[in-house]
Amino acid sequence: MDELNQQLTTAATRLAAAEALENALTRFDAQHQELNAKVDRIVAAIDDTIAVHIEPDVPGDPAEATELKSRVAELERANQELKAQAARMSRKTLSPLVSALLSKNNAGDDSLDSAALDKALGSLSLEQRIAVKAEMARAGLLE
Repeated sequence: MDELNQQLTTAATRLAAAEALENALTRFDAQHQELNAKVDRIVAAIDDTIAVHIEPDVPGDPAEATELKSRVAELERANQELKAQAARMSRKTLSPLVSALLSKNNAGDDSLDSAALDKALGSLSLEQRIAVKAEMARAGLLE
């Protein structure tokens, strides 16, 4: 009988502990949901702030919007200038094989006429001549 009472007491203690854990989990879940709601509000506020600073049609500080527009225009202009400079500075060289072949046949000067080029490339096969002419066109030496 004492053993049965002890088992019932132990079971009741465990049941009380389980209920306490369930209550704690419920509180933790509620706190977690509150924190998620706060995080969502913070993210929405940040998104709204970013939209005001980036999108010109969204109402906000007109001075900041004008400043951002001018900065974007300045950066686009600088980008275009750099692209133009890169195009002007592009390398126009030939491989050593092509340079040697052209210099061997005295066709190495900048003004290449078609007859001199064909004479210089005459010893090559058709595929090699096409490859050389394609490389010269890529380098900007042929039109």
